Amino acid sequence: MKIFAYGIRDDEKSSLEDWKSAHPNVEVGYTQELLTPETAALAKGSVSAVVYQQLDYTRDTLEALAKVGVTNLSLRNVGTDNIDFEAAKDFNFNISNVPVYSPNAIAEHSMIQLSRLLRRTKALDTKIAKHDLRWAPTIGREMRMQTVGVIGTGNIGRVAIKILQGFGAKVVAYDKFPNAEIAEQGLYVDSLDELYAQADAVSLYVPGVPENHHMIDAAAIAKMKDGVVIMNASRGNLMDIDAIIAGLNSGKISDFGMDVYEEEVGLFNEDWSGKVFPDAKIADLISRENVLVTPHTAFYTTKAVLEMVHQSMDAAVAFANGETPTIAVKY
Repeated sequence: MKIFAYGIRDDEKSSLEDWKSAHPNVEVGYTQELLTPETAALAKGSVSAVVYQQLDYTRDTLEALAKVGVTNLSLRNVGTDNIDFEAAKDFNFNISNVPVYSPNAIAEHSMIQLSRLLRRTKALDTKIAKHDLRWAPTIGREMRMQTVGVIGTGNIGRVAIKILQGFGAKVVAYDKFPNAEIAEQGLYVDSLDELYAQADAVSLYVPGVPENHHMIDAAAIAKMKDGVVIMNASRGNLMDIDAIIAGLNSGKISDFGMDVYEEEVGLFNEDWSGKVFPDAKIADLISRENVLVTPHTAFYTTKAVLEMVHQSMDAAVAFANGETPTIAVKY
């Protein structure tokens, strides 16, 4: 049995080698290149392909992979919104993702960033780097004094809620698909409008499906409290970034944290030092003392990377054996 993996980063290699050692009967080939119509030929002779979400898996890409005999596709990530599912049906693809690799990784990152925004650590760090050790005017706020609106109460959102409760914050939550545990705690509000009206800070944990596209737009921001703090470590397309910038400019949004960006492919995970930075909007946000930008690194922990590699490889083997892994995508 041979499996071919695309887009393998240096930090994934040790996890992949560990998996290979535990599965000596499986031949594993891999490349740092992403899956495209051109690179699909690299998987020839394999029974499954393992990939990481960056580029779209278009009809052309899936057709090219099918032509070399590979119709098992295992994603090392959660998101599937970049897959042409109509094409996948036409070519009889089996698809899996890794829906739960480490909810704590994303939840911790988002809450750390929210805490940093409240305590104005970016501004304070800048002062200290200049040897300005005066306190004022860099005064922070306490998490326990905030009402935090959590949008989405899946695996990640629920961990975020526990962290917030550990701080002593008041939590209000909204989800189209309520969780029994959260409902029992009485945390849900009936609408996003109600959440916006109550929340001092808003943090998002929902998928980037079409119905959620630009859910945080000018109209939504207008319904929020003046001086609201917004944190997004979920999906870039949830945010209308122009509306966010306008909100920051007006002061409606006091602070903003982002780990994801709608136009991040080709921008994030690249070294732009000493080069012309290609995105004026992100350059503007990075320069602001009340904005924290991280380049899609919320997931980036040793535990999460290991789980993403191991679970996707296990699913690839299951598909190759004619089995349906528990993380198979139903479509």
